[in-house]
Amino acid sequence: MTLSELPEIQITRNLRSTRLRLRIDGQQIKLTAPVFCTQRQIQNFIQQSESWMIKTWQAQQEKNQQIDRSLPLELKLFNRAAPIQITYQSQKQNFIFDDQQNCVAISDRYPESYLKQFVIAYAKQYLPPYLHQVSLECGLSYQVCHIRQPKTRWGSCSAKQNIMLNSGLILFDESIVRYLCVHELAHTQYFDHSVRFWSLVQKFDPNHKVHRQILKNTSMPYWWSES
Repeated sequence: MTLSELPEIQITRNLRSTRLRLRIDGQQIKLTAPVFCTQRQIQNFIQQSESWMIKTWQAQQEKNQQIDRSLPLELKLFNRAAPIQITYQSQKQNFIFDDQQNCVAISDRYPESYLKQFVIAYAKQYLPPYLHQVSLECGLSYQVCHIRQPKTRWGSCSAKQNIMLNSGLILFDESIVRYLCVHELAHTQYFDHSVRFWSLVQKFDPNHKVHRQILKNTSMPYWWSES
């Protein structure tokens, strides 16, 4: 494979960027560049990164071929004792959730997208009160909780102590969700990853190192990443 056989590189100039950065995102190759970079600098950087791009692209494609693309028949969510049973059928609504029967019916028009819609809706309903509960347990307050779907972050805490949680968290066990909540709440006290920050996390989650690795190393299902 050569550079010419790769997909066209999408170049974005960012005011906050201080260096050139390449990443493989699904079926796309994206390059973020500082606004002061010249076209020649960008082209030189691409040429110097040719081997890395080819190697990473090929590895990504091999990984994609191994992904299980079957739709799940049940979904284990962080705050439910039993998995939610899933059916796919012809219906007007994108999804119909029956809380009492612990099941959800997904429209078979675009099942991957509608399954993700259900997870997002569920996360918006249950993650904010869960964060509030952990906040009370730890005695660490925050301002507002936002539920979003960033591709590269599980959570964040702003300088104004507003916390963002990734809706995909609900696909993990409760211990992992709690770790992420503790992590972001600790940032309300220490806006860094200093020794003091990790000591505070350790206080409320003694197994945080294990939980962090699970969160870091677990791949999301294909329908979440691509829909």
